[in-house]
Amino acid sequence: MDSNFNYKPLLRLTCSVQTYDWGRPGRDSLVARLYGLNSGGEVELDRSYAEFWMGTHESGPSFVVNSGLENGNGPESGSFKSWVLKNPNVLGDKVLVNWGCDLPFLFKVLSVAKALSIQAHPDKELAKTLHKLLPNVYKDDNHKPEMALAITEFEALCSFISLQVPETCALIWLGGWELKSVMQNVPEIVELVGSAAASQVLHINKQDGEEKVKSILRSVFTQLMTATKEMTAKAISNLKIRLHEESEVRLLTEKEQLVLRLEKQYPGDIGVISAFFFNYVKLKPGEALYLGANEPHAYISGECVECMATSDNVVRAGLTPKHRDVQTLCSMLTYKQGFPEILKGFPLSPYITRYLPPFDEFEVDCCILPQGASAVFPEVSGPSIFLVTVGEGTMHTASQIDAVTEGDVLFAPANTEISITTSSDLQLYRAGVNSRFLQTV
Repeated sequence: MDSNFNYKPLLRLTCSVQTYDWGRPGRDSLVARLYGLNSGGEVELDRSYAEFWMGTHESGPSFVVNSGLENGNGPESGSFKSWVLKNPNVLGDKVLVNWGCDLPFLFKVLSVAKALSIQAHPDKELAKTLHKLLPNVYKDDNHKPEMALAITEFEALCSFISLQVPETCALIWLGGWELKSVMQNVPEIVELVGSAAASQVLHINKQDGEEKVKSILRSVFTQLMTATKEMTAKAISNLKIRLHEESEVRLLTEKEQLVLRLEKQYPGDIGVISAFFFNYVKLKPGEALYLGANEPHAYISGECVECMATSDNVVRAGLTPKHRDVQTLCSMLTYKQGFPEILKGFPLSPYITRYLPPFDEFEVDCCILPQGASAVFPEVSGPSIFLVTVGEGTMHTASQIDAVTEGDVLFAPANTEISITTSSDLQLYRAGVNSRFLQTV
């Protein structure tokens, strides 16, 4: 950067919105509200607003409002990615060495009204292959580990259920049977995969190794996902009739109730019945779920902050009108079983909670400041993006003071200490490079 410029480190951004079909209507979508406040764009009350993107990915770019560099001719403006390319030292040396001249993470807010697709994100090697073969579908060559931090109550399907419940536990656990019980209690799945495949699952024993169990699960799940449309439609119709009949004499499990909800959203879709294979996760506000490469998942409802590596690669196989790549999805999954880890965060200071997933590219902080309070984000050797979701306040650096309010998005370069004060209740989120990575020698 030219030393003659008056350098102001905090950079205001206007950010992009995605209006996917599964989003919430503008009248009650946090994404729509943030987008309208951030950009001044008109919000249509009946249109679906799904994702608010903050970062450098070309599928949803951010733009500079004030470049932080003023030379007497007014502030610069333009693409945030272009600005980073011109000012690479804002990323910090370690980020530049590891990821080159680009922001390594993509920050989002999601407003989910109906289920997203049954999907997984490829690892780096597969992402490069898919991007080369189908660049119009897989739009970059990067992997996409991600984390969702609940703002409201948030529902998701994630990872495969365990083979069986431990003997000390009840049969029904966390809203759904485990895999052996699914084969015994959901005859419609046996219709689709065949009795021989179901029998393989039922006859797995303690002596069978992890790889054999994964192999059987892979075989059964692939048979399910590749069933013909006619067979699938018939099985789901039978399932719907049976559950409605049984609801007259017993209380349906949470997983069964969810399957009926999904059937209303995506009638006849194989993703409806495949939900029995996955853990049903309910996050409370302030809880987070993270997902590595090649792990199956589908967000169902609620609003969250999401952070991920800078990628938009998604392999879909159900609950979607979009392109499906069933064979790729079934072949790429890890087939690990068990309930996922839920992050509750840890206190960084009295008002800041940090969520630290096991991925180098990102972490997320949540700062909730009551009226009259203040907080400090110490300088770190990587870049950060701040999003204000509630209230108003002031952000201070050594050379800059900025009033901030709901919908504001600001970029902070590496090695910038930021203090925040507020005269009303304020809530903001910060996305940055994983501090464990930055602290390694």
